[in-house]
Amino acid sequence: MDREKKQAIITAFSRQDNDHGSAPVQVALLTARINELTEHFRQHPQDQHSRRGLLKMVGRRRRLLSYLRRRHLDQYRQVIQELGLRR
Repeated sequence: MDREKKQAIITAFSRQDNDHGSAPVQVALLTARINELTEHFRQHPQDQHSRRGLLKMVGRRRRLLSYLRRRHLDQYRQVIQELGLRR
């Protein structure tokens, strides 16, 4: 992911000016990386080492989403709707 795309995601999901590490921002960044890796696997289906990294990212996103659902339900619903996730 290039710097401009990452900065655009951060500005779209941040709540304040210097908000780079909140849960919605992390979920959005992980979703972008997961989408890029799924495209990579369409061309390289035998790449098992990258698949492990993908599974770790999916698990981290799942934990962050469950945290949002427990603590900040309105932010959870907003992130799910904007990213188009099926949870």
